[in-house]
Amino acid sequence: MAGGSLFTLLDDIASLLDDVAVMTKKAASKTAGVLGDDLALNAQQVSGVVSNRELPVVWAVAKGSFVNKLILVPAALAISALTPPWVTTVLLMIGGLYLCYEGVEKLVHHFLHRHRKTTEEAAQELLEPANDEPDEKAKIKGAIRTDFVLSAEIIVISLGVVEKQTLAMQAMTLSAIAVLMTVGVYGLVAGIVKLDDLGLYLSQRVTAAAQAVGRAILWFAPFLMKSLSVLGTVAMFLVGGQILTHGIPVVHHWMEHTAETMGGVGAAVIPPLVNAVFGVISGAVVLGVMTVIGKLRGKTAH
Repeated sequence: MAGGSLFTLLDDIASLLDDVAVMTKKAASKTAGVLGDDLALNAQQVSGVVSNRELPVVWAVAKGSFVNKLILVPAALAISALTPPWVTTVLLMIGGLYLCYEGVEKLVHHFLHRHRKTTEEAAQELLEPANDEPDEKAKIKGAIRTDFVLSAEIIVISLGVVEKQTLAMQAMTLSAIAVLMTVGVYGLVAGIVKLDDLGLYLSQRVTAAAQAVGRAILWFAPFLMKSLSVLGTVAMFLVGGQILTHGIPVVHHWMEHTAETMGGVGAAVIPPLVNAVFGVISGAVVLGVMTVIGKLRGKTAH
């Protein structure tokens, strides 16, 4: 009898794990696009770090990402169970606005402030020893903040897949998605940022084939990092804009109707294009509001 009960328990556990695997696969397919954006964003966020600090920075961001998931998974389950659906939508839209704002801020800083250093400041930088620690800490904090928003969207999308399941099934599926997403994304980020080291290693090998592969990697790595930097900024507008347009029924329904009417290439191009434009405009508005608030605070302080 005891043996029969044990086998029944094991069978129930195996069945539950199989169900969790099926739900996790469905949730992963739903969040594949966001995961791609997450990868581009995080690779871009940790780029530009000194070579021997790349992996420690990626590890620090990965640990922060795990902490984010530890907060987000139970919070998502609690919010879903205790609050009306619009609360989740509002929280996501706030996160979307933050992503768009951060994207516009990056563009403004890149195009308006990169040539504003005076001759004296440039000379001072050459004379002073480099200190990468403050910049490194800022990169880590920025990457963890961005990860929080993207992780929140992925968790909410995954929750939508399992919303009709039991609480235990929801918790296990979200936990599985959180772990797989973090390990997968930051494992790939670590590999990407160390591509140049791999190329250098291979280029110094004895065989001609290894040297050729190494030189090819060294040639390709800078282009990849520059591409990821651009894609990371674009992803901020795509993901942030998508969150915002999905939260505004009129815009979302118009996009769906337009895409269905046009079909083909139009159906593939219209939604991301509208999301990107919406994201840029929203980010610019938030940046304008924040700038005005900053100036008003400065006047009040004086």
